[in-house]
Amino acid sequence: MVGTPADGSIRVVIIDDSLLVRNIISDQIKKESRIQVIATGKTGVDCIELATKLRPDIVILDVEMPVMDGLSALQELQKRKLGIPVMMLSVLTQHGADATFKALEYGAIDFVPKPSSSNQFNPEEIGTVLKNRILAYFDSLRPSHAGLDPKKIVETVKSKIFKDEKKTVEAVCIGTSTGGPKALQTVFSDFPENFHLPIFVVQHMPVGFTKAFASRLNDHSKITVKEAEDGEEVRPGTGYVAPGDAHLKIESKAGRKWIALGREALVNGHRPSVEVLFDSAIREYGSALVGVIMTGMGKDGAAATLRMRETGASTVAQDEDSSVIFGMNRQAIEMGGVQFVEPVSAITSRILSILKERGN
Repeated sequence: MVGTPADGSIRVVIIDDSLLVRNIISDQIKKESRIQVIATGKTGVDCIELATKLRPDIVILDVEMPVMDGLSALQELQKRKLGIPVMMLSVLTQHGADATFKALEYGAIDFVPKPSSSNQFNPEEIGTVLKNRILAYFDSLRPSHAGLDPKKIVETVKSKIFKDEKKTVEAVCIGTSTGGPKALQTVFSDFPENFHLPIFVVQHMPVGFTKAFASRLNDHSKITVKEAEDGEEVRPGTGYVAPGDAHLKIESKAGRKWIALGREALVNGHRPSVEVLFDSAIREYGSALVGVIMTGMGKDGAAATLRMRETGASTVAQDEDSSVIFGMNRQAIEMGGVQFVEPVSAITSRILSILKERGN
């Protein structure tokens, strides 16, 4: 993994076939004094040459380009083992979404929507997202997080008195952000075909990507995964991914559970928000829950993870080593809301173990 830049400045190379997009992205991120744009290019070939010659701290890479596209360039960077993190620029189309998720599988750390006349994201908004994610990524690489030892914190917290009703689990809730798409694919691919509980997911992701993402999870999973729809009945053995720009909540009607989507104010800077989903699940399921908080910048869902644990629900956090950004999960651990800390490859097996212990 690449280290934090020694002088505090983050050296960026931008690769996009559009001069306008290169200029927009460059102008926006240069407003942040800690980020320095050292070069730009317009093809995947440029990407390889500039990355090899300049060894930037991060590359911002377009997916679709002539001569050599972004996916091919990303694969070549990986082959050369340069250790340079890559963030993708992605168009809001089905093809663009599919290519983006492939890029994440190939090792890209994150993606942001590409500025265009056809999407609702203005240059300032995209610039802010890019700056925040770049800074959060490098901040997450700083050693030890002021001496944080997740295992010691979890062991200390275990001595606290939580409700522990050992009720049969009725649902699983998962919250994640940066690094989540690849991590969720690992988690969902491990659920067995006979898994019988609903799984509710908030992945911070823009409008236009969540439906394609849910479809991709479905393709890699033995259970059904779909984008959640307002007013649909919750079914067993189904994963529900919150749509971009909509909070996901669960409601009870006539003894059954239903999906409710809403566009209320952002919570912790997000819509959908992990906090909103978790609090809704606490209201509807009480202690009959497993809550999972995973890789991502910020604190969304951390306080609700603690509230979930305080009700007697079981909680799991992704560990630091397998997280792209140890942020949301770190906050949840530090607040004392996490019962188990696991690498992403062991999260599903931990969920299954909890279910067995709780009588499912």
